[in-house]
Amino acid sequence: MERVWIIASVVGVVVAAVLLLTGYDNAAFVAGALGAVAWFLNFRSRLRSTIPRDEETDAGAQDEDAQEDENEADASLDEDEK
Repeated sequence: MERVWIIASVVGVVVAAVLLLTGYDNAAFVAGALGAVAWFLNFRSRLRSTIPRDEETDAGAQDEDAQEDENEADASLDEDEK
């Protein structure tokens, strides 16, 4: 998916350059903006491919902590009932 965004980015910049040279300033701006958006989407997809690995390990640790807290709360409720 990353290649799609980088290709769209390059195409947007090239189209913007051609439109700018032919005198279509507004269209060149739009094409350039779309190229910039495609570049940011490429950057975002690269970041998202690295972040989930880190979150999975953190989420697993948090789930264990939450389970331990829940077990302690249940144990204290059982003691109060006795």
